[in-house]
Amino acid sequence: MIQVNQTQISEQAILAEMQYHPADSQRAAMLKAAESLVIAELLRQRAQQLGLEVATNQSSTSEHDYLEQLIEREVPIPTASRQECEHYYQQNPQRFTSSPLLEVQHILLAAAPDDDQERVHAKALAEELLQQLQQGQAFAELARKYSACPSSQTGGSLGQISKGQTVPEFERQLFAAEAGLMPAPVESRYGFHLVFIQQKIAGQPLPLAAVEQKIADYLNEKVRRKAIAQYIHTLVVQATIEGYDFNLSDSPLMQ
Repeated sequence: MIQVNQTQISEQAILAEMQYHPADSQRAAMLKAAESLVIAELLRQRAQQLGLEVATNQSSTSEHDYLEQLIEREVPIPTASRQECEHYYQQNPQRFTSSPLLEVQHILLAAAPDDDQERVHAKALAEELLQQLQQGQAFAELARKYSACPSSQTGGSLGQISKGQTVPEFERQLFAAEAGLMPAPVESRYGFHLVFIQQKIAGQPLPLAAVEQKIADYLNEKVRRKAIAQYIHTLVVQATIEGYDFNLSDSPLMQ
């Protein structure tokens, strides 16, 4: 049993709360559930002290029930200035560029993701065709003959593509590669791809005006989370809590 400033949180309440806190072990889930209920009770008690309307049924408490009201009353949260946004923009230029553009040809040797035999065959064929390409065989000719993609009709050409237009496992390798024939087949959920990157156009820096609001939202949310964590930490420090040790918690709120 846990006690928060003379208010008891029963084992039954903790067991009921556990369903909302999946974890690797029952003990970890129980600790998360207990922490959530302790924080919720601290917020409920503080809301009551301030004369805010609070639930009379403890089992219905949630740490979110009173948090917004308490933040509005007790937690000043500054907003990011234009200078702070500009500083973040200058310190993180790689985050604020347009997507690179690739002009790509590919050959798809199709294989269902759950057909191991078909995938082994597709990989072997991909490696065989790759050797032919490395020896000077025309890419478009092999694409028309072997590719299972509709792009085979245009010699395997996918045109210009940017990030987000292909499946992630294909995209990761594609955008990390240099121009030219990729030295190994690329595996995806569709099978194996032979890829020739005809042209790679690097992403261009985006102007501050285009991303300033996005930066401000990010910085404001970061400050808000920190302020909330500090507020909850203050409530914990000022409270008398028995049966639960916040020093054992790995919650970001308590770091």
